[in-house]
Amino acid sequence: MAHLFDPLRLRDLTFSNRIFVSPMCQYSSVDGFSNDWHFVHLASRAIGGAALVFTEASAVTADGRISPHDLGIWDDVHIVGLARIVRFVREQGSAIGIQLAHAGRKASTKRPWEGQGRIAPEDGGWTPVGPTDEPFAENYPIPHALTLAEIPAIVDAFRDAARRSLEAGFDVVELHAAHGYLIHEFLSPLSNHRSDAYGGSFDNRIRLCLDIVDAVRTVWPERLPLFVRLSATDWSEGGWNIEQSVRLARRLRERGVDLVDCSSGGNVAHATIPMAPGYQVRFAAQIKREAGVATGAVGMITTAEQADVIVRRGDADAILLAREMLRDPYFALRAARELGHRVPWPAQYLRAAAHGTPARPTIV
Repeated sequence: MAHLFDPLRLRDLTFSNRIFVSPMCQYSSVDGFSNDWHFVHLASRAIGGAALVFTEASAVTADGRISPHDLGIWDDVHIVGLARIVRFVREQGSAIGIQLAHAGRKASTKRPWEGQGRIAPEDGGWTPVGPTDEPFAENYPIPHALTLAEIPAIVDAFRDAARRSLEAGFDVVELHAAHGYLIHEFLSPLSNHRSDAYGGSFDNRIRLCLDIVDAVRTVWPERLPLFVRLSATDWSEGGWNIEQSVRLARRLRERGVDLVDCSSGGNVAHATIPMAPGYQVRFAAQIKREAGVATGAVGMITTAEQADVIVRRGDADAILLAREMLRDPYFALRAARELGHRVPWPAQYLRAAAHGTPARPTIV
């Protein structure tokens, strides 16, 4: 079996190891633009040896932001700042990915450290959109229910964002279909009560997701990988579940998706989630086994040994780290030492590395 520091090839891209930096919202943008905070945040994880570094959820429309401070890629003017980050991350030998997102009914809300709930229009908020006019929770804004005539513009926004991502130089695009944001809202029968072609049956509820995948693949090259992040379950009776996730993953694979990033929850405000170390790994394992697609495991994975065992068992092809990467941007370098692997270090840091470790090459 593969181990954590074996390379992973998807399409024409080879990742140097199986440690990926999960998308993590920083809530530090103005008008969607990246800045020095994003540069340092992402660049430091590349210096730390992660094979793939993801941006945070990047909004494909201005009203698709979770908060007014989200990163965005809804306009060509966003490309230049992102391209600067891309160049540096790739110079460290890491690949770089962007997560394309639309927050749906969970948009126009406060940054986590400023409280919870909606931001009123007079305070810089807006009316979000969703599959219906039902809010996520009592303190969230009431969304505008998307009409059939309005849905194609959402699909086009994802396609145009993927084109901009390619122009900025990204290696991977991930579509955010998890955590109760717009695509997930359409997937789940708990949030999608439509009676038209985008609601009701399983095929109708997954239609928006598949439409977006198909549109993105028209501009995203065949040589580059496409990921989708799914919430494998709503953790609520009658909601989206692992069986539906497997069925969708099969369709995604047929449409050119290369890896399913397996998370859970986020669509039901008061769901009971049995959080524990590696609690979502079983979803990655089941989707990989039953849908025949590569998967990534994420969620309370905090040690090198834990991550290595997941890969060695074949439960997932890659490990996506979030909070542990916030605690330690150099997790990959530390993990390699703990597991007894020699990996390239930045030349500037070689004096701190084990004797004889080679300098890191630039990714091409």
